[in-house]
Amino acid sequence: MQPGLILAELDGNQFLANLEACAGVYAAAMNPPEEQMPGRHTIMERHSGYAAFRAIAAIVPPAGGAPADGAPADGELVGFAYGFHGGGGQWWHDVVSRTTASILGSRAARDWFGDSLEIAEVHVLPSYQGRGTGLAMMLRLTAGRPERAAVLSTMDANTRARRLYRGLGFTDLLTGFTFPGTELPYAIMGAPLPLPGAPARPEPDRPSR
Repeated sequence: MQPGLILAELDGNQFLANLEACAGVYAAAMNPPEEQMPGRHTIMERHSGYAAFRAIAAIVPPAGGAPADGAPADGELVGFAYGFHGGGGQWWHDVVSRTTASILGSRAARDWFGDSLEIAEVHVLPSYQGRGTGLAMMLRLTAGRPERAAVLSTMDANTRARRLYRGLGFTDLLTGFTFPGTELPYAIMGAPLPLPGAPARPEPDRPSR
């Protein structure tokens, strides 16, 4: 990760306090149509209330020193990632696990989604991409999680994000997957936990070396 950046862990309330900054990173990284942003904002707000929610923020600290724990508003938020325990009644979990069961069988669906950390968002400002920030956030996000596996969806293309996930041990569970309401092809990926290189438990917030 770029020297000087700090990773801070946020709970649901701290994430909500910084939701506007996170939405700004999402918009810069994904460049979605402007009319989609209110819906994305609502989705992220809802996710923050899910079980075992954890968010990681990548922060450029202020000139006076490191921000307080869980307070990225004291610096510039340049990346974020979050996930939570996947379960029945969650839209993504239900759609993906049901399709997995129909294609790969109910046992495979239980193995991957029966006890899973759903990684919902991983984004970095374009000017900070390619410097290890996404990798560092993924390792911190998954550190010490009790779930059996981590699962996520990403564009079904040879993107930087997909290469990152593959390097962390994620494999394709489904490809060419289309969510209801969109024609874009996605890949559903999963990896056993802990991820290779992940610490056994979250480390205290500190500047990278």
